[in-house]
Amino acid sequence: MSSFTIHLTTLSLIVFVAILYTEKRSLEKPQQLKLIIQQEYVPVQSKESKWKDVGMPFTTEIANDISLQMANGSTTKGAGAPLAAGGTEKEKEEEEEEELDVDVDGEDDEYVPFAVGRTEEGCDVFSGKWVYDKASMPHYAEKECRYINPQFKCEAFGRPDRAYQFWRWQPHGCSLQRFNATFMLERLRGKRILFVGDSLSGGQFFSMVCLLDRHIARFRKGHKRSPSLTIFAAPEYNVTVEFYWAPFLVESNCDNSTNHRVKERVIHLYPGSIEKHAEDWKGADVLVFNTYTWWLTGTNMKTLRGASRDGAKFIKEMELEKAYRLVLKRMVRWLERNLDPLKTRVFFTSMSPTHFRSIDWGGDRQGNCYGQRMPIFDPTYWGSASKKSVMQVVSEVLGKTKLPITVLNITQLSEYRRDAHTSIYKQQRYPLTNQQRRNPRSYADCVHWCLPGLQDTWNELFYNKLFFP
Repeated sequence: MSSFTIHLTTLSLIVFVAILYTEKRSLEKPQQLKLIIQQEYVPVQSKESKWKDVGMPFTTEIANDISLQMANGSTTKGAGAPLAAGGTEKEKEEEEEEELDVDVDGEDDEYVPFAVGRTEEGCDVFSGKWVYDKASMPHYAEKECRYINPQFKCEAFGRPDRAYQFWRWQPHGCSLQRFNATFMLERLRGKRILFVGDSLSGGQFFSMVCLLDRHIARFRKGHKRSPSLTIFAAPEYNVTVEFYWAPFLVESNCDNSTNHRVKERVIHLYPGSIEKHAEDWKGADVLVFNTYTWWLTGTNMKTLRGASRDGAKFIKEMELEKAYRLVLKRMVRWLERNLDPLKTRVFFTSMSPTHFRSIDWGGDRQGNCYGQRMPIFDPTYWGSASKKSVMQVVSEVLGKTKLPITVLNITQLSEYRRDAHTSIYKQQRYPLTNQQRRNPRSYADCVHWCLPGLQDTWNELFYNKLFFP
């Protein structure tokens, strides 16, 4: 064999080995990338980095501090439930058209955007108890956060007690990661956090702004792009925290961000009824949706399904759960078509309970949240205004998405907090009548929550699920 033939054979072997090596590296690269991400961002979790169950037992000292003793012999009704698993020919066609594609490949992607660790296995952060913890609560003082909407400022409008600020949520058998504002801002540097929904979403939004405010030189507030969108920007981190007013998520006759009180609420359910709002959601890196309270009309929902050529509107009544399901499907479909699950995280805050009927917890038949200064301690308590059928719709629809949506199941833990509502201690939208002044419970707001307070816990849970899913 000539020397030329030997050299040619050797060169061919080298090229063949190089090709095999390159193909092997290209196959290994995605897995190595995931491993590098995890090794870089998963911190060593020391005991000091977590909440400790340092809550005090209920003592006379706490009772004096709260200035109200627990009611003797109180009873509760109902039992809480976790999220469950599970017309005309034209309407049937619309329902079939709305069916979501189910991701059935069962692949468990290791990479979750923004995650730096995992919640310990078997830990349900939404199942637990309220612990009185004056040593570490609240996260901020009402006077310190200049951004709180007057609708949530209870101290400023005369609430005589502050005990509602000192209750900390303690999951059973595990602990929450302590909210760290600096870490959150650094981890989300250059990102956009968007809350979408009604005034309860607004409360969660203002809570987040206050939680971050102490660690930012100064927020800049604005209404860019549309009147429904409120923006707080932190220039030093290039982070924005935003709130978009859309009480039904899809279009409705209640969409004016300031003048939205109407006698008859009408939801738009024709194809594309979410697009107008969703234009302002594009580009968000973290979205937190909520819709429930505006659905509680006591009757069927009025829905607009289209319009004839002469402009006459087709308004039709529909059962709450059926309309709610269609709205969630429209939301999910838009998310699936417009967001990248490797870059964006989506959350849905479950229904926020009301406390208009103290008879639900064994109280006065004429009472409500007014004057309540202690949580409910019966772990099975479930209020009459929280519809489990709606919770089931949330579970069924959001459980069938290609784009992962994390449900912040705040309903049960918020059910216990009859003491945390704004009640009469808020800026009143209209002057009070003499009859109202004589009977404060007649105008008590048992929907919204004081800040600081319960909604800071919602955001602690959001923080934990964002970074430690």
